[in-house]
Amino acid sequence: MNTRSWWAQGVDVAKPSSARVYDVHLGGSHNFQVDRDLAEKAAEMMPSLPSVLRANRSFLRRVVRHLAGLGVRQFLDLGSGIPTVGNVHEIAQQMAPDCRVVYVDSDLVAVSHSRSILCGNDRTVAIRADFRVVDQVLDDPEVRSMLDFGEPIAVLFFAVLHFVPDADDPVSIVSSYVDRLPRGSYLAISHACSDDVQESTREAAEMYSERIGGFHMRPKAQIAAMFGDLEMLEPGLVDLTEWRPDSPEMPPGGKPWTGPGGVGRKH
Repeated sequence: MNTRSWWAQGVDVAKPSSARVYDVHLGGSHNFQVDRDLAEKAAEMMPSLPSVLRANRSFLRRVVRHLAGLGVRQFLDLGSGIPTVGNVHEIAQQMAPDCRVVYVDSDLVAVSHSRSILCGNDRTVAIRADFRVVDQVLDDPEVRSMLDFGEPIAVLFFAVLHFVPDADDPVSIVSSYVDRLPRGSYLAISHACSDDVQESTREAAEMYSERIGGFHMRPKAQIAAMFGDLEMLEPGLVDLTEWRPDSPEMPPGGKPWTGPGGVGRKH
């Protein structure tokens, strides 16, 4: 696939994007030199970073498979980023071909590439929107045509809420989505955590903030508050590698700091 087939007019190739930097760490090819430079610098400062991001991807896979196994057939992936191998629609539709998926991202490259690979899949759609504007997302005509709000929906916030500043009140954003979900719906979150992190991790986070526009690690207690009064699925809010692992995930050098993840159910 040549570059022109996936990047969109209006992309600032001089400014790194969180979605494209993530793509670099996952071994993707939908990024620019500025993204690769930042990814390389971050990995030098925090050598475990690629493993952390792969752990997040593995968490995504396990969550989607588990929820599809519980009968969930609708997924709303917020801040979805650039699709790589093993994205939500592939996992969900392998489990159940009738699963429907909506991807939401504000990055032009992420949405442009998503639409290109989703061509011909009438149960999946990608829209460009700021997920912080909840009503704009949930009232979008493509979202309404794809998702049935009379049936359970899984809302996914994978490694994205730590890009939302405190001033935007991420807890309120999440609760606004939950409030509009039908009973029996699910909320999944993974989030960078500030508890007991090494200095190199803090430095890498500060660099991300300076270059991308904000990276906000939070204490686990604040992340737990995002689930409100939802019923947490076992094993609760835990290190990503500990959430229903398929097998022990222990990379060379020992277990990386990954931050917590969990899934809650709306009664």
